[in-house]
Amino acid sequence: MQDPEKPDGKQHTGDRVVEAARYALLRRMAFAMRHHMVVHLQPIGMITEVMERRLRMPSPDLAQVHESMDKINGFSRAAVQSCLEVVTWLAPEEGATIALDAGVQECVAMLRSNFNFRGFTLKDEVGAASLRVARAGLRNVLPACLLALTDRAASPAEVVVSLQLEAQHAVLSVMVLSAEGTAGFAGDPPYRLLEWSDVQALARSEGVAVQREGQRARITLAAAG
Repeated sequence: MQDPEKPDGKQHTGDRVVEAARYALLRRMAFAMRHHMVVHLQPIGMITEVMERRLRMPSPDLAQVHESMDKINGFSRAAVQSCLEVVTWLAPEEGATIALDAGVQECVAMLRSNFNFRGFTLKDEVGAASLRVARAGLRNVLPACLLALTDRAASPAEVVVSLQLEAQHAVLSVMVLSAEGTAGFAGDPPYRLLEWSDVQALARSEGVAVQREGQRARITLAAAG
């Protein structure tokens, strides 16, 4: 009889595989997350320099100074919000859901700059889709799928995310299509390439179905209860 205090060997191994895949995904997304957090901080330094020059003038225009302060406050609030959003990628909120179109948009927005650097153009062709799905499932599986497909694709290329809606579920299609343009930059070697087995492990852990045919993948997401 299995000791209740000792995890089943197969289950324990499966958990380790999922955690390894999740760690690899987060490591691959680390630079994108860092950019997401600091993008609102960069203008603050420039505005502060302008404000300092204005304050050193013999007769500072206080209206302009107040305007600069308002801008700094706005960027500061946006930066705090960006940091809080990144934390939810690292520690997902239990039971959180999101409209499918908004969820795809945030995944694409998070990865777009990184993909552009690599020579891939991310295209979100999902359109309006109010069906609510598990946020953590979408955030884990879609980025993992995008990375796994492009890790072994040549750039330049377009990566298109499209949608087919059914009654109680949605099927996201991810396709890598050759395109004209400039090849991307290799940059620093990534933590490691994502394998399709990583995508499958993450999908199983989130109750999501995935299929792959060459440079095309399908992600089937159930409607959130």
